[in-house]
Amino acid sequence: MEQQVQGEAIVKLSSVSFQYDDKRVLTDVDFTLERGDFLGIVGPNGSGKSTLMKLILGLLTPTSGGVYLFGKPLSKFREWNRIGYVAQQVAHGAGGFPTTVREVVSSGLVGKVGLFRRLTASHHQQVKEAVERVGLLEKLDQRIGSLSGGQLQRVFIARALVAEPELLILDEPTVGVDQESIEQFYSLLRSLKEENGMTMMIVSHDVGVMTQWVNKVACVQQKIHFHGTAHEFEHNHEHILQQMYGGSMKLLSHHH
Repeated sequence: MEQQVQGEAIVKLSSVSFQYDDKRVLTDVDFTLERGDFLGIVGPNGSGKSTLMKLILGLLTPTSGGVYLFGKPLSKFREWNRIGYVAQQVAHGAGGFPTTVREVVSSGLVGKVGLFRRLTASHHQQVKEAVERVGLLEKLDQRIGSLSGGQLQRVFIARALVAEPELLILDEPTVGVDQESIEQFYSLLRSLKEENGMTMMIVSHDVGVMTQWVNKVACVQQKIHFHGTAHEFEHNHEHILQQMYGGSMKLLSHHH
């Protein structure tokens, strides 16, 4: 594995614009995610947050500008096992599938091992360790249909973690999850950052909760309106949110 350097640019967008037909979604976005960051991306519905994620994951191609992953242009990047991804509402409705926690998490190794190759004892140990990291080892052989929304959410995080990625990207992962589970979820992510040095990027509509846990914030509304520390965001949030949403906005905390 390449030597890991704190402050290294894991993701870099340079003057990136994107549009669907005649609709401009993102305009001249300059954006850097450094190794070790826990970055929260916020913005109103339709602001381009999910489009930004898809550009970084190579699911969309910029209309103009460049995307770089681990220092390489996106067109030349092939090491997708270095990135773990939890899609928007991935756990929503997944409980209907007759599959176990072990099977779901094992599927996260396909990109690393190959579609038709048998998992080794070492791979099975990786699966157990990933499930243990999210606190669900006792549920390893349980059907996912019997799990709560918060537990399902952790299963899909384990699936993203099992291939040992260096970057974890999560798109609106807390939709439909109760408040207690959300707090546990962010606590888990923070421990991954602090104990494993993992770099993370999370898109969320819940600004008040997310900014209590992340260390960096980026505000998107067609362009980047703010990109800095969570502390800086909290001190200037009224002005920043007014720019993005219009009108007078307040940052609400969900502490009990």
